[in-house]
Amino acid sequence: QVQLVESGGGSVQPGGSLRLSCVASGASFSISSMGWFRQDPGKEREGVAVMDSGGYTTYADSVKGRFTISKGNGKNTVYLEMNNLKPDDTSMYYCGVSPGAPSSGSELWVGWYNYWGQGTQVTVSS
Repeated sequence: QVQLVESGGGSVQPGGSLRLSCVASGASFSISSMGWFRQDPGKEREGVAVMDSGGYTTYADSVKGRFTISKGNGKNTVYLEMNNLKPDDTSMYYCGVSPGAPSSGSELWVGWYNYWGQGTQVTVSS
């Protein structure tokens, strides 16, 4: 059973920074893609940033230049460095894992990701 544990959320002022961490364990398969998604109440979950096993990254347009996804020393660990945070970044952030390789051009589609963490809240407010 795959378990994903996220940490690092919190409350910051606009312009501030946060770093999210996600550790995956229990996978009996090779993880093809791992990344970060966010979801507001009553809205669909959306992709923020993902990285495949080869290190290729994909970002949502709204976070390009501000967020950076990276892998930890352990291959099943990913981080999301979030800089210059804006109130619109306020959301519940989830880590997701895809056992299969997402099709090119749709890496951020949530349907590829079968396993999810419990989420960590990020609040950006003055």
